[in-house]
Order: sequence, then structure tokens, then C-alpha cells
Amino acid sequence: MSRISILGSGFAALTAIRELRKQGVDAEITVVSPRAELVYLPSLIWLPSGRKRGEDLRIPLQDFFSRQRVRWHQGSVQQVLNGGRRVLTDRGEVENDYLVIATGGRYLRKLPGIEHAIIPCEGIAAAESIRDRLAALEGGTIAVGFATNPKEPGAVRGGPMFEFLFGIDTLLRQQGRRDKFRLVFFNPSPQPGQRLGPSAVSNLLAQMARQDIDTHLGHKMVRLESGKVVTEGGEFDADLILFMPGLTGPTWLEGSELPRSEGGFVAADANCRAQGMPRVYVAGDAGSYPGPDWMAKQAHQADLQAAAVARNIAAELRGQPARHGFKTELVCIVDSLDSGMLVFRNDKRNLVLPRLRLFHWLKRKFEDRYLKAYR
Repeated sequence: MSRISILGSGFAALTAIRELRKQGVDAEITVVSPRAELVYLPSLIWLPSGRKRGEDLRIPLQDFFSRQRVRWHQGSVQQVLNGGRRVLTDRGEVENDYLVIATGGRYLRKLPGIEHAIIPCEGIAAAESIRDRLAALEGGTIAVGFATNPKEPGAVRGGPMFEFLFGIDTLLRQQGRRDKFRLVFFNPSPQPGQRLGPSAVSNLLAQMARQDIDTHLGHKMVRLESGKVVTEGGEFDADLILFMPGLTGPTWLEGSELPRSEGGFVAADANCRAQGMPRVYVAGDAGSYPGPDWMAKQAHQADLQAAAVARNIAAELRGQPARHGFKTELVCIVDSLDSGMLVFRNDKRNLVLPRLRLFHWLKRKFEDRYLKAYR
């Protein structure tokens, strides 16, 4: 029986498992991850307001693994060797005939003083810290911004930062204390969020203006200080800094025999195969893929890549050509806690629908529907 190792237990990893079984693959599947759980990261935006609790976003995966006949190896990846056939972890070694890399990326921490900021999408603890800091503040300046990987501009996760910004604005208004705070959005680009499309950027900046959110745009970051954001175009005080740095590949890539892009990710081809590596695939944020410059690092795109990976492995096991590519598609609801703006983009269309309460509730319902497969 063929052996498939899947590194990670996030969106791409779980979609790969489901699609492999859907394709009729009866191989031995081993998942390597530190915890047998999925953290539903898109809903971190609702933790500061109390709409969600941390435990709501942790989905135990033991039952899912059992239903899908998956073996779980608890451990953190240390190296990938022998052309992808050996995975070394801190708790032993896993061998395979096919490897799927779906560990996600990591945040660049090269900006001096980044320890003075909260990186919201690092996980539940970070989002709960925002909740607690907001509750303790009686007033002041809240700075929200993001940046990218200079060696790979597409390695950015800006959408959630717009959501934290507008969500905090809505929360403070609902609490009747918005007038005691200054909100500042900062970004090195004069037109941040270009992956969403020009119309979406215009809408977002116009929304900031309507809601008295100041902007500090188009200036390269210099450093963060305790209580201050410093850029080449000036500096401003901040009592709370939320900052999302650019992404790069996981640390363990540095000691592994895998091709890497300039930005530090696994270099993949159009079929999600690691370049020059037979039977080694990558899906989600750990990879660098050919495609348009607006290709997003988001869960939806990771799911599309993981489905292509599973189809290619299934094809190889049947002795067929593994030529399945993935759709490049962006689907995003930029939530504002009580409403949302819908953005859709593919190679033919870029649709932006203005803020509606309906989109907020659609986003909440989508979470329930998406997680039903894993509960």
C-alpha cells in the first residue's frame, strides 16, 4: 500500500485528505502536526468584540481522522530529506511514497521593534490579547497596519487587518467611546490591498475617511517602538499597535532538500509539485506558485491548491499523467463586525459589492458550513 505523508493540519492539509478519499485513494495517510486540531483563523477577527471565544475556533480532529482513516503523528517537522521521502520530526521519523507540504508559512520578524506590536493572525492568544488591551484602554491611539515580503510581494495577508481595523471602529462605537480614540491605518504602499483590486482599495480608503480613520500611507517602515510607529515619512504615537508583517516559508525549510523561492517558500510548478521533486507537492501558504500577481495567501486559495494536489496524486497512483492545475481565485468578505464588503476576483472578473449586513451573516454562516465536515 502506498504511503502519503501530509505535513500540517490546517486548511490545505484537511482539504487534501478529503479530496484524496473522494478520489478513491486507499493509501495509508499520515498527518504530521503538533496538535490534532484545526484553528479556524478567519474568525479571529471576532474575538476582540467577544462575538467568538477562543474555544469556539479550536476544532478537535481525532474523529475526523478516524472517519478518514488517517494516522496522526504528533510532532513538529525538523527536516525533509532523501528527495522528500523522509520527514524528520522532533518525535521521530516518517517515511512516505508521496509527500504533501501544507504546514503554512511564518511571519517575518525583521522589522526592528516588532515585539511592541501584536500580530493578530498568529492565533487565538494574539486575538485575545487585543480584546484585553482594548478593554483596558480608556482612550488613545490605535495603529493598524501590514506589510509584505520584499522578496515576494504576494506574500501578504492584508484582508484580516482591514477587518480588525473596521471591527475595532464598530466595537468602540457600539460601546459609546469611539470619540476617545484615534484610529490610524498605516502601510508602505500608497494604495494598500491591491490584490483585492483597484475598486476594492478605493472603497476601503473611502470607508476609512467616512469613519474618521486616519491614514499614513506610502512610507517605508523604519521601526516600531513602545508607543510609537516610525516610518521614513514621519512617526506617530500609538497606545496599541496591530501589525501584520509579510510571510515567508517555515523555518524547517532551511535545513531541508527542497527548492525554495526568493521569498523563502517551497518553489512549486503550476500543478503544485515542488520543482524538480517527484511525488512532492505543496499547497497553501508554504508554497510559491506561478500565477497572477494578485494571487492571495488565503484559506480559499489553499483549498483550491490542495484539491489539485489530491487529484494529481490520485492520477499518479492510477498510472495517469498528473497534470491537474488549480484555479486562481480570490473570495473575501471584509467584515466590519455588523456588515461586510464582498470581493471576488478571478482571471476574468473583479467584483466588489458594498457593505451590507447580509454579508456579515453570510460570513458567519459559512464558518458553520465549512467546519461541519470536521466536527
